[in-house]
Amino acid sequence: MASIRFDDVSVEIPIFNASNRSLKNNVISAATGGQIRPRDSGRLSVRAIDGLSLHLEHGARVGLIGHNGAGKSTILRVMAGIYAPTAGRVAVSGDVASMFDLSFGMDPDATGWDNIVLRGMLLGYSKREISAKLDEIGAISELGEFLDMPMRTYSSGMATRLAFAVSTSIRPEILLIDEGIGAGDAAFLQQAKERMRTFIGEAGLLVLASHSDDLIRQWCTSAIWMEHGRMRLQGGVEEVLAAYHGSLAA
Repeated sequence: MASIRFDDVSVEIPIFNASNRSLKNNVISAATGGQIRPRDSGRLSVRAIDGLSLHLEHGARVGLIGHNGAGKSTILRVMAGIYAPTAGRVAVSGDVASMFDLSFGMDPDATGWDNIVLRGMLLGYSKREISAKLDEIGAISELGEFLDMPMRTYSSGMATRLAFAVSTSIRPEILLIDEGIGAGDAAFLQQAKERMRTFIGEAGLLVLASHSDDLIRQWCTSAIWMEHGRMRLQGGVEEVLAAYHGSLAA
């Protein structure tokens, strides 16, 4: 069964080539973000997550809310294994699929068909497995003869369609989503919403980071409010959203 456990997890991200003047300006102007700290080496770092503990079990549908720099994206990347914690323990059980950057792994000089295989293999498919899904993914993209052309000839909307079609062809135990996903024109966007609903419904565990209350309400049954790398509140969606927005209005 899918599960994610953080025990007192912290993540520090080093800051390189930060002059005293630029740092001072950043600190003065920044109203949000992680905590800036000196390191033993004399370099500076941002503590993007600070002592976070949580336990998510199979069936959880969790929304991460908070201002820019609150730590939402960093949490997702730790869950995905992209970032390693600098302190604490992380345990993830289950196959993980992440939807952070839909264009990652796409080759502009390769055809649409070739890019389906490339991205599919990056998502964990074998070449045989992704090849068996080529026709299905091609149909979902609605790109037709453009699939025979290099991706550099695509508009940004067409490229997103293709990447979206590949990314939602998997059936993960754990699904991690960072922010909303644009999918081109209105007709395709409606189709994409339906596909996302099915995609999310089949995942054993969902963690979604978003600024959209509507998305959190639509896809999540609980929420976590992050602030400056720390958890402020964990609970039901309406309870957490009300507390978060109440803090902004205070």
